Amino acid sequence: MVLERAAVARRGKRLEYFTIAWNVAEGVVAIVAGALAGSISLVGFGVDSLIEVTSGAALLWRMRVDDDAELREKIERRSLKIVGVCFVALSLYIAYEAAMSLWQRAAPEHSVAGIVLAILSLIAMPLLSRAKRKVAAELNSAAMRADAKQTEFCTYLSAILLAGLLLNLVLGWWWADPVAALVMAPIIANEGREALSGEHCECGQ
Repeated sequence: MVLERAAVARRGKRLEYFTIAWNVAEGVVAIVAGALAGSISLVGFGVDSLIEVTSGAALLWRMRVDDDAELREKIERRSLKIVGVCFVALSLYIAYEAAMSLWQRAAPEHSVAGIVLAILSLIAMPLLSRAKRKVAAELNSAAMRADAKQTEFCTYLSAILLAGLLLNLVLGWWWADPVAALVMAPIIANEGREALSGEHCECGQ
């Protein structure tokens, strides 16, 4: 039984390594492409991906100390607070920039790179979330379940991002990008609120 749990924990660590690598690449590409195109939603998506790296690293640390429940819980609580603050700050930044873009009628350029990135994320994130949920069930880990939920949450952001970029590209609706960003903002803020309030906390599991 102990050996089986250790094998599942190793699988969980591999998933987190992939999550970190994916989010670093995704974040860099999204921020660069967003900056070049003047896309608030794309930049916000990229910054969100980099914040996800912090969360992934924290869970990876927990997976490494899976047999020490007290240390695992301590690490989780501390990291959740940090990630929560980052998410709230990001939501405020996105909301402000999106509102200013609408006010100034600042039209972003088309971003094919952003569209491809959003499509790839829409494909990869549901698969990754499903794999994490399986590990969470086998380890009975609330922390991994929360991480799976966060990965699923990235799928929603990818869909919103893709909709905004496509509407701007196909129909020339310049306002679709900042509106997409405004839709993202409360979703990200709620994720931050849950982290700060400890709703994602492992709570002694």
